[in-house]
Amino acid sequence: MSREDVAVSMRSAHLDTAHVGDITGALGSVSMSQTQSGRTSRTRLMTMLAVLGPGLIVMVGDNDAGGVATYAQAGQSYGYSLMWVLLLLIPVLIVNQEMVVRLGAVTGVGHARLINERFGRGWGWFSVGDLFVLNFLTLVTEFIGISLAAHYFGVSSYIVVPTAAVALVVIIATGSFQRWERAMFVFIAITLLQIPMLLMSHPDWAQAATSFVVPGIRGGISADAVLLIIAMVGTTVAPWQLFFQQSNIIDKRITPRFIGYERVDTTIGAFVVVIGAAALVATADFAARSTHAGTWIDSSDAGDIATMLAHHSHLLGTIFAIVLLDASIVGAAAVTLSTSYAFGDVFGMKHSLHRGVRDARKFYLSYTGMVVVAAAIVLIPGAPLGLITTAVQALAGLLLPSASVFLLLLCNDRQVLGPWVNKRWLNTVAVAIVAVLILLSAILMTTTLFPAWDVVTLSIWLAAGITALGGTGAVALRLTNRHRNPGTVDLVDWGAVDREQWRMPPLALLEPVRWSSGTRLGMLALRAYLVVGAVLLVVKAAQLGR
Repeated sequence: MSREDVAVSMRSAHLDTAHVGDITGALGSVSMSQTQSGRTSRTRLMTMLAVLGPGLIVMVGDNDAGGVATYAQAGQSYGYSLMWVLLLLIPVLIVNQEMVVRLGAVTGVGHARLINERFGRGWGWFSVGDLFVLNFLTLVTEFIGISLAAHYFGVSSYIVVPTAAVALVVIIATGSFQRWERAMFVFIAITLLQIPMLLMSHPDWAQAATSFVVPGIRGGISADAVLLIIAMVGTTVAPWQLFFQQSNIIDKRITPRFIGYERVDTTIGAFVVVIGAAALVATADFAARSTHAGTWIDSSDAGDIATMLAHHSHLLGTIFAIVLLDASIVGAAAVTLSTSYAFGDVFGMKHSLHRGVRDARKFYLSYTGMVVVAAAIVLIPGAPLGLITTAVQALAGLLLPSASVFLLLLCNDRQVLGPWVNKRWLNTVAVAIVAVLILLSAILMTTTLFPAWDVVTLSIWLAAGITALGGTGAVALRLTNRHRNPGTVDLVDWGAVDREQWRMPPLALLEPVRWSSGTRLGMLALRAYLVVGAVLLVVKAAQLGR
């Protein structure tokens, strides 16, 4: 490949031709032939509305059944005191998902396929295989949330769960990306019920504002508080988000020209998810404070929170149950679609919502199959639903750092992103985020497997070790970029390249990835950690299942 090809290549790496064309979003359309010159404020606004979607959907989907339960637990057990955790999650979400935005728009290739092609099928299957398992278990928890909401309304799960499963399949199988996104926007609009829910909970605005900016834990640091903080991070920064948003951006046909708009979409979504989480925390705090001692219970069951609220106000309890039901449906739709996107990436099949069922049978079959099986598991009498929920939290904690590591490596791959690679300051922030995620993952895994260990002391020792690991990772990343063998891509004057026109060439034309010894050693250590953790989790699950 010549220098000119690298600098100005417009050849597409798209796996599915349906991913190329005009943007047709829920709130408008943009023609690829539309020029940039002479654009007014109105046309920019209309473009923003057309692009809006992937970032908002992935973030709202993140406040799923597990999120509702976790935030409610934080509110009823610790009041407003953990809201500072939510504020810290905003930059984490924006940094992680902004890297995904660039990868999707510039490469036109899904996250799963990029990992497969750039790092080899061994690493690809290692990453994507875990994702399939985690996403399926997460989908089961979404149907558990639907079942809990049904129980509050006094309707049989055998009616509501199959109905929800059918609705999830019907929504996706229209053969129109625009119709699917409009349906998702309807569910997103329902989440606005969190506003009256919050107001009816009579929040203490001054205390909430203080808790957002002043870190603290009501009652002091404890093992339960540390684990709950980890759960809050784990439910907000999930691996499936990376795969979903990158593939959804590609399916929506967003190109580098619209990266700025998609960054705004993602930032809006990050604030929406944190505001929603804060509303859930405040509402659960109100439930704990206003419920009579004889009926109050400290529970992580979101259905119990709705019942507690109903003792004070039937309307408030109903709104909370609707929010739980809606969150479960949005989460189920996004998690399942991220898996089907990855399935199409890995097996090289058509995987676009622009295609009808007949044109992309395997894509829709993988989606439908996951929904049907997950719904069926929830309806099995005596199914270990509590064990599944625990397994999802532990497995998400285990996989939390690995997805971010691959994301960071891809965003420093000049072959993949050309002029769009990470800036040095962004790498510094991203390495710090990965180090923190590894720390939280290690704490969660250790305490899950060895519950008798002192969490606070363990956190201090692990924090010291992860700090050293983070510094080592930053050095390894710099050495990887500095000492690799110079290739064609290194000879290009990237400052002279038109960033909005540059796209990643076909993957087969890219030069192979060369890792430094430090990077290779770190990746092998990460793999060993994941293998050992997965084996121990299986053993622990077997013990709990007896």
